Formats: sequence, C-alpha cells, structure tokens
Amino acid sequence: MSNNEQKHPIDFEPPVTSEDVTDTSKNTTELSNEDGKSPGEDGEVEEIDSSELVLSHQEAMSKVEAAIDDIVSKDPLLYDLPPEVTLEEINSFIALEHGQAIVVNVRRADGEVLSVVVVQNGTVLDLKHAIKRHMTLKLARSKGKKHISWKYIWKRYWLYFEGQKLNEDKKPLKEYGIRNRDEVTFIKRLKER
Repeated sequence: MSNNEQKHPIDFEPPVTSEDVTDTSKNTTELSNEDGKSPGEDGEVEEIDSSELVLSHQEAMSKVEAAIDDIVSKDPLLYDLPPEVTLEEINSFIALEHGQAIVVNVRRADGEVLSVVVVQNGTVLDLKHAIKRHMTLKLARSKGKKHISWKYIWKRYWLYFEGQKLNEDKKPLKEYGIRNRDEVTFIKRLKER
C-alpha cells in the first residue's frame, strides 16, 4: 500500500453471491496455493495463520469497539463524546445540536455539578430521569457503586431552581423558568411534622 492510500480501520468484504459459491475454482488460486500460503503485496508468498482468521465473539467485539472508539475520537463532531458512548448519549447529543434539547446543570450537595441533557419541552420527571441516566453511566464507567436507590434519593432531596421547589413531576421545566444552561440544586428535605 502506498503512502497516499490509507486503509480504513474496518474493511468489509463484499457479500458472497451464489455465483461465488458455485464457482470456487477461480478464487482458490488467487487466495492461496497448494501449500496454504497466499501471495503478499509484493508478490511474495506469505503463510496464513489460521488462528488469526478465527476470533471469539468477545475478541471480535473488542476489535470493533476499538475501531469505533478510534473513529469517534478522530471525528471533529464526535471527539468530545466519552469512550464507550451509548446510543442514548448520541441521540441526546444530536438533539442538543439541533436545538431540540437543553442542558441543565445540577449542583449536588457536595458541590459537584452534573450537566444533563433534557428535551426542550421536558418535565421535572424528565429531568429526574436524565439525572438518573447520567449518574448510572458515570458510576458504570468509574467502576464505582453499582446501585443507587433513586426512590430513597427523591424521598430525601428536593430539586430547587431560584428558590422554587420542583415538586410537581408533570410540570414542564419552562413553567419554572428553567432554560438552557440554568442551574438546579439538590437540597436535602427537612423533616415535616
């Protein structure tokens, strides 16, 4: 291969047709000779190692994931996505780029700020689901605690925006005045008597 030609990380073979299956004699001499060797780029015969041709499912998946990670990291639009990106994250990213979603910054009690993506006309419940999704992915990637009791979280904490308690799950975020890049805060609920 010359310096001007670049090989794509994932090259797919064309599909096999019934003509290819019935007339195998024409391809066998092109692929290998009777010693089990195949011609190299410069015409030299190189040996084919059969162990390289057979991959387990896990090995094949890891090669595909590595190739996808490489493609995503070099793409000018997708480079800032995390490794092992999920389809849901890509869809959120696309919706954000098209103006169909907003980013809401959620300040936790420990001061950490989470940037979550919510659809434009999202409700408080949509925001809660986005927080849950964000934290689940974050914990899975950091190999941290695997389970959070969200029922416990929502019983012990309120979401606040500019002094307003977001206590109606079905109410749209716009009715609370929440816009793109606004900050919502987790505040511990006080015990009611």
